[in-house]
Amino acid sequence: MSSIEEEELRRRKLEEALEVKSLRRIISAYLKYTAILHSLLYPEAAEEDIRRYERCFRKLPLAHKALLSHLPLKFQKLRWCVSQNSYFIFEMLKAFDPPLDMSADIHISEDQVMENSSDDHLLSGERNLLPCQSGSNSGKLRSAKADELGCGEGSIGTDGPLKQETVSEEKKTESVNNNVGNCSGGIDCNGKVSSSSPDWLDPSIQFHVPLVDVDKVRCIIRNIVRDWAAEGQRERDECYTPILKELERLFPHRSRNSPPACLVPGAGLGRLALEISCLGFISQGNEFSYYMMICSSFILNHAQIAEEWTIYPWIHSNCNSLSDDDQLRPVSIPDIHPASAGITEGFSMCGGDFVEVYNDPSQVGVWDAVVTCFFIDTAHNIVEYIEIISRILKDGGVWINLGPLLYHFADMYNQEDEMSIELSLEDVKRVACHFGFEMEKESTIATTYTTNARSMMQNRYYAAFWTMRKKPLPQRENRS
Repeated sequence: MSSIEEEELRRRKLEEALEVKSLRRIISAYLKYTAILHSLLYPEAAEEDIRRYERCFRKLPLAHKALLSHLPLKFQKLRWCVSQNSYFIFEMLKAFDPPLDMSADIHISEDQVMENSSDDHLLSGERNLLPCQSGSNSGKLRSAKADELGCGEGSIGTDGPLKQETVSEEKKTESVNNNVGNCSGGIDCNGKVSSSSPDWLDPSIQFHVPLVDVDKVRCIIRNIVRDWAAEGQRERDECYTPILKELERLFPHRSRNSPPACLVPGAGLGRLALEISCLGFISQGNEFSYYMMICSSFILNHAQIAEEWTIYPWIHSNCNSLSDDDQLRPVSIPDIHPASAGITEGFSMCGGDFVEVYNDPSQVGVWDAVVTCFFIDTAHNIVEYIEIISRILKDGGVWINLGPLLYHFADMYNQEDEMSIELSLEDVKRVACHFGFEMEKESTIATTYTTNARSMMQNRYYAAFWTMRKKPLPQRENRS
């Protein structure tokens, strides 16, 4: 083996070790929420919040306690709600098929770890590490390796028959009554993982994670409401419906034999990509976050019926609640059965960094449409995003965008190597023009993002909404 080959092998081994480390930490964050790691009766992070509420309550004067005598019962109800969220999360993790050997030993020295890498993302950018979820109009969904589907390699869709995923038929958790504190499915009352759980959920191979990682799990729970609950319909109407109507307007004569191809970078939990597929497009969602991909895989591939699970998404904040009942209200998910939604052959979800996956030469001129919803401000370099979107679109293809410019890396203080290019909307449009885009339609849409509809605080974005068309090369040369 040559020195170049040895160096390449060493690099790949390091990338895979980093990938395993990243995925273990993310799974550990989910598990820390469900308290499997620490033999607690209730989830550790949420339990600490509830204990804080109880400590504050105990400090009250007796007269004040008497006025708020209902709070101890509320705290118990909160614990029960957390246990129900934990049940859903653990069922999700049991269904997850890791693309890597999660039991492998990983030895990474400190100088090998990339400090500026985010652990909630795929580190290596390798397209064959994360499964794609794929579906057909037969109503069946499956998981497949990215290299099997050709995700990131210029091919769209699936080859061969699709197989139905098998799902555990464990009894769903019963209603609250007097069983406050009952253990979640798959976890015994000593906090141990049940024998039916995958080996990689063994606490001995998990990481202890900071509570900030558990906050990401709470964020996922709110995202589930946005994408997969009836309660999220208002936000979907504000954000997804204008995009869907624009696609219908731009592609009025879609052929079932040769449907147009649409890419959805930053697809999150997959609802928008699925809705686009249901319109008669080959639709591929691209997502960078393992937190999102694990959850979207479960909902897309393992939901057997609509409203199969119940979660309590608003329990983690006591602020701005109109009533305790609002805070403790249940939300049923998913609001539709994904496999019966009428998807088009070739629907898929592909994991990986947008730049790494779609900067490949095989992606040039592949897509009829690119849809970005609350995505372009996730870039370290938004100019690079726009350049790649232009490159992967066919001549005459369209870019539909909706979202703000809340640059995600703008406030990464004390990290000198963390790049963040933050442009005004005017500059974004000017850069798009440079890369061959012509504005066809633009407006502003007021919307929220994963907001509790019954909260006293409603943060609204006035999001930019546009349709740009990639001009054919001769037109661009004539204007240059």
